Amino acid sequence: MRRRLIQSTLAVVLVVIAVFGVSLVIVETRTISNSAQERVDSEAVRLASIVDSRILGSQDVTAELLKKQVTKDQYAVIRMPGHQPIEVGDRPQGDVIHATQQGEEGEMVTVQEPRSAVTREVGRTLLIIGLVALLAVVAAVLLAVRQANRLASPLTDLAETAERLGSGDPRPRHKRYGVPELDRVADVLDSSAERIARMLTAERRLAADASHQLRTPLTALSMRLEEITLTDDPDTVKEEANVALTQVERLTDVVQRLLTNSRDPRTGSAVAFDLDEVIQQQLAEWRPAYRSMGRAIVSSGKRHLQAVGTPGAVAQVLAALIENSLMHGGGTVALRTRVTGNQAVVEVTDEGPGVPADLGARIFERTISGRNSTGIGLAVARDLAEADGGRLELLQAQPPVFGLFLSRTPPARKPTEDSPTVR
Repeated sequence: MRRRLIQSTLAVVLVVIAVFGVSLVIVETRTISNSAQERVDSEAVRLASIVDSRILGSQDVTAELLKKQVTKDQYAVIRMPGHQPIEVGDRPQGDVIHATQQGEEGEMVTVQEPRSAVTREVGRTLLIIGLVALLAVVAAVLLAVRQANRLASPLTDLAETAERLGSGDPRPRHKRYGVPELDRVADVLDSSAERIARMLTAERRLAADASHQLRTPLTALSMRLEEITLTDDPDTVKEEANVALTQVERLTDVVQRLLTNSRDPRTGSAVAFDLDEVIQQQLAEWRPAYRSMGRAIVSSGKRHLQAVGTPGAVAQVLAALIENSLMHGGGTVALRTRVTGNQAVVEVTDEGPGVPADLGARIFERTISGRNSTGIGLAVARDLAEADGGRLELLQAQPPVFGLFLSRTPPARKPTEDSPTVR
């Protein structure tokens, strides 16, 4: 492209120079020739008037007298009736420019000038025109190179940006070039880069969330299946199988929840549910793991609370808090329920060292962890709580107390065409 721009610009300049240069040469050549002819004619008239004045004054007309009146490059011949021709100057050789003027006393004055003088003057003019044309060509080449670089360099940058997008580097360049069309392409590429970055971030976040949230139900399911393989008691097998089926249902709910949040994180399916059932289910699920580590998990507080939310999401939030206490806490883990205002609160606490002071509320940020973990669990738990209108907070750092706040009032439903409004 750069070469084509240079060639096209140079071709335009050469055409302009050819058209106007040839015209200028023709005009200047004719002007110089006409000027030389007019000069010779003027000299002939002037000499004729001098000769007339001397004849009328009965003065001699000699070559020595007229020699001072003729320029160096000119040759003059004066023919008077009854006298020999008088020659002044050197007779030129070759092609000449001449003019003849007849005086009032019948004399004939002829002035000649070599055409080589005109040729030299035309040559000087052509040299000047050629130098100007050469300067124009050089300037055109420099301008064409500059313009080509100005247009080609942005295209090269845009091509590199598109290549980076294709290779998985979605960082926008935010670089503009002062050319509206190229800036428009740059805007579109930057917008595409930002969309791709958001999509990649969402995909990575979904993968991380899925890895973290599926780990707990898969672990519990594997434990139940292991119990089945180690026992021959049909009743125990049946009981463990029922628990395993429950874990499969929970696993399905986790997957469905992940997919729903990946499409629209604000989409919730909040309903009124019995908070005790979710807590008891979590106690039953985690008690074997705590027992194997010589620890206990208990519940206390107000019973038979009705909360509003998605039972599966609430279970995942509690599971994240219980697992966090199992991995990073110590002693007995307690789940306490209470009521504050129009909200049901589930507090999860343990007897461990708690949250480091330098973390504080940042404990809910992704990749923030104080004990070499992924730093995803609490962030996902907060997102799940907020998706149904609740919230998850760190109420106390040492010892750690996490509070899950859930509304006790069902969300108001908007009337539809199919559901009549009671007046």
